[in-house]
Amino acid sequence: MSILDILRISASGLKAQRIRMEVIATNLANIQTTRTDEGGPYAKKEVVFTTADVSEAGGFGKMFSEKIEGVKVEEIANSKKHFEKAYDPGHPDADQEGYVTSPNVNLMEEMADMISATRAYEANINVVNTTKEMFLKTLEIGK
Repeated sequence: MSILDILRISASGLKAQRIRMEVIATNLANIQTTRTDEGGPYAKKEVVFTTADVSEAGGFGKMFSEKIEGVKVEEIANSKKHFEKAYDPGHPDADQEGYVTSPNVNLMEEMADMISATRAYEANINVVNTTKEMFLKTLEIGK
């Protein structure tokens, strides 16, 4: 594993966490959306991560190198959590009984996910910065 492999792994983590933050922002923006183009209230989106080979060694060298795994977003899926119903007969989206179905987005869960994504992003940034410092120290040895 080379220094560049470490940077590739961290870059994949940064990209995955950025997408996660975009999904969280979308969920928060639609926390009160009771009507969508698909019909019904907004359904919370969840990011599914999977490992991804980020090694770029090609040809003969790839045969002997280890598989370098980073992370990537496999899919952005709709949550299977149930939708809440609230009695509000004056709401334009109320059903015949006067209940409005609300999105299945929980503000506290989204805030906790946002903090978790921020911490993971910061950890990947620290790996990049530490790797950069190690690389610069290595170059100073040659002076």
